[in-house]
Amino acid sequence: MRKEAFFGMAREESIDLLSEARVVHLATTTPVRQPVLRASNAVVMEDAVFFHGSGAGEKGTTIGMPAVVSAEEVVAEIPSFLIDAERACVATTFYRSVQAHGHLEAVKERAEKARVLRAFMAKYQPEGGFRPLSAEDAFYQQAIDELLVLRMPIEHLDGKAKLGQNREPTELARVLEKLWERGLPGDPRAIEAIRAANPAVPVPAFLGWAGGVPLTCALGTDPSDLPQVVKLLEGEYWLAGLRPEQIARAHQLSQAWVGARDEGLVIASARAASDGKTAWIYDVVVDRPWRGRGLGTALMTLLLGHPAVRTASVVRLATKDAQELYARFGFRDVGEWKRSFQASEMVLERAGS
Repeated sequence: MRKEAFFGMAREESIDLLSEARVVHLATTTPVRQPVLRASNAVVMEDAVFFHGSGAGEKGTTIGMPAVVSAEEVVAEIPSFLIDAERACVATTFYRSVQAHGHLEAVKERAEKARVLRAFMAKYQPEGGFRPLSAEDAFYQQAIDELLVLRMPIEHLDGKAKLGQNREPTELARVLEKLWERGLPGDPRAIEAIRAANPAVPVPAFLGWAGGVPLTCALGTDPSDLPQVVKLLEGEYWLAGLRPEQIARAHQLSQAWVGARDEGLVIASARAASDGKTAWIYDVVVDRPWRGRGLGTALMTLLLGHPAVRTASVVRLATKDAQELYARFGFRDVGEWKRSFQASEMVLERAGS
């Protein structure tokens, strides 16, 4: 019997996927059963999906009608040769999807509409740069009154994940190795998503470490990773004067961010930024209880093998300690003329592989 290709997601995971989607698909009908299918911005609050639009638009004709809201996330395109060296038919796409069902209703009270619109601004323009939106502010009142705001209470939620759960562990082990070898921008995160959905798959060699816990090639897949890493880096000399939010933002913008977790706690982290020609390594850190066990060496090996780093012609880092560790990877001091921002630090460089 063929294994089921789709596996249900927990409600919390399904809500997260729907909430994080920048654009969702809304399917409904008019009262005369004319189909309506629209791509739309949306926010999810209090077990309901909210939309906004023109009061004179088509959405206004769908009030009271049943509706379906869907969102999806493509995790990785899997060409056939990643699974089988000859058969074409095994090509597939790994993805997650969610559908929410309910009935559309209008939000009419100005204060409630303003609250929903603030949620839209928090999601789509979190950097601010606008006058605070308030129902009491005459500046906004007419616009709020004229705007259509729709609510769809979630009556039924269906989330599914297709992440290779119907494949044999040996097949998926090959897929993980080939994704790392292929090295497209989204492949490291795809590797971790596939591993999470298939715990029986052996840890691939590139994530192995003799110290016991496997490494991860894509930190940041768990929302708790970022605050943990910022805390782990607290007090490090090279970050003196930087605010925690600056450190967090730098990690979010990095093309490579690897590490290790022990029972959900981040115990090591390193990142790199690359323009394809030159890669800079930053913020290599191992939690104190784990130092001296070879984790730093394993972490550097993984980071240097990351697709965003291994393709660079030159790899650089600035440090005033651990020169012996970096020398083992081929780094050398490039001289006084390339001292970093802090005079006591030394810039090390190595040719890319």
